[in-house]
Amino acid sequence: MMKVLQFTIPVPHDKTVIVQKDELPHFYPHLHRHQEIQLTWVQEGEGTLVAENNMYAFRPGDIYWLGVNLPHVFKSDPSYFEPSSKKRVHTLNIFFNVKGQLDSFFELPEIKNLKNFLQSQQTGFKVPAQHSNDIALRMTKIQNSAGVDQLIHFIELLKQLSSYQELTPLSACTKPASYSEHEGIRIGAIYNYIMQQYDKQITLEDVAKQAHMTPQAFCRYFKKHTLHTFVSFLNEVRINEACKKLTDGNYDSIATVAYNCGFNSITNFNRVFKSVTHKSPSEYVDSYLMNTAVAEA
Repeated sequence: MMKVLQFTIPVPHDKTVIVQKDELPHFYPHLHRHQEIQLTWVQEGEGTLVAENNMYAFRPGDIYWLGVNLPHVFKSDPSYFEPSSKKRVHTLNIFFNVKGQLDSFFELPEIKNLKNFLQSQQTGFKVPAQHSNDIALRMTKIQNSAGVDQLIHFIELLKQLSSYQELTPLSACTKPASYSEHEGIRIGAIYNYIMQQYDKQITLEDVAKQAHMTPQAFCRYFKKHTLHTFVSFLNEVRINEACKKLTDGNYDSIATVAYNCGFNSITNFNRVFKSVTHKSPSEYVDSYLMNTAVAEA
């Protein structure tokens, strides 16, 4: 049974590495976590990945590693939920539990480097764009093989990932927070509300009311569970959406993007954009186009 927060991945008795290909109208929409490490290659679909207390715009070709019990949700863009939508999401996922049948394998002295790598990646990472094709190919080999061959390809995948020096953690927390299921549902509902209303003039009172709390109690609760203030989280959601609009390229002006993402002044937008991304909007677009060209070269 899939709970809203603590998720159980069905494990076949004859497999230690689970390969799951999903083709759905949209991603599973609730914040959840599980004992298994998850590697997800987004083949089709776009939206926002929330991992613990951070957000990332995802697109086809992106590959994410999600650590043990890291609360996360791949949130499909709102267009996926429109009644007339014909959009689909396609992913290839690999799940494995280092505490299950693989436990004794990772105790082997020859595997020490891989075990150290797994322990150092509790908070997950995004596979750097220049390595995505290589990792996608290795994931496909795992999908298309069985038995000993599949296990060999799996070890080669881990070996390749552990060789990358430039992995940036998805979450600022050193290890995932432990929520009760009730808290997980509540935090997930707050995330959902903010992510659906980000383009409107949303107030602290509005969100506190959704959580059935006074504004003061909500501020304390939200900061404790997300390490964000309400304003900093809202700003990250808005800037994340702005980044998607800017890199998609179909916009009239940067000012239009700012207003469509809930900012009421271009000056404020530029200031917040720089504080979140450490670049101006135009520098961000230039950097994205340059990185895309390098990845495709």
